[in-house]
Amino acid sequence: MSAAPNDEHHDNWPAILTWRGHNDRRMESVRVQLSGSRLKAYGRIVSAATDTAPAFSASYDLVTDESGATKRLSMTVTLAERERQLSIARDEENMWLVQTPAGQISRLAYDGALDVDVVFSPFFNALPIRRTALHQRKDTLILPIVYVWLPDMEVKPATLSYTSLGDGNIDLSSPLGDTRITVDGDGFIQDYPGLAERI
Repeated sequence: MSAAPNDEHHDNWPAILTWRGHNDRRMESVRVQLSGSRLKAYGRIVSAATDTAPAFSASYDLVTDESGATKRLSMTVTLAERERQLSIARDEENMWLVQTPAGQISRLAYDGALDVDVVFSPFFNALPIRRTALHQRKDTLILPIVYVWLPDMEVKPATLSYTSLGDGNIDLSSPLGDTRITVDGDGFIQDYPGLAERI
């Protein structure tokens, strides 16, 4: 999958991308459809129990607009004792409508964020990278993000910093810490040290 996201020919799309956790027993698999910068994705994160979190499964359905900015994210998290849903959508005024598992609805700006990120997911890091074509140049971006914590489905504002070195390597500072990720020619993560690698 070496075609640039702005190329008209995506010979390998739609595609299924799969990551395996480096240190924890966790996997993520997502079916991705591309149309220019527009992206649709349906994926699942499956995690065994750890010292700090119970076992869970999180399925998600994501749609972006023509610029690659997130329009809608629907997520279902399944624990041994219950299943809960979360819905996030960005409206025409760039406000975010968040419906929590408890049914509460909020409408917030999240500092002007255009992207959603989900903890434990290497896939979601591709959204701002692809939207800004950061993987195609050397640059540093500091971006507001709508951040989803799992498995409790708490939604909070966050700031992520990306520094592209221009060779497929990007220094990332996120709520998980600082690391250097590698991406392919389409901006999708190949390796996220400390989190997961694509298989």
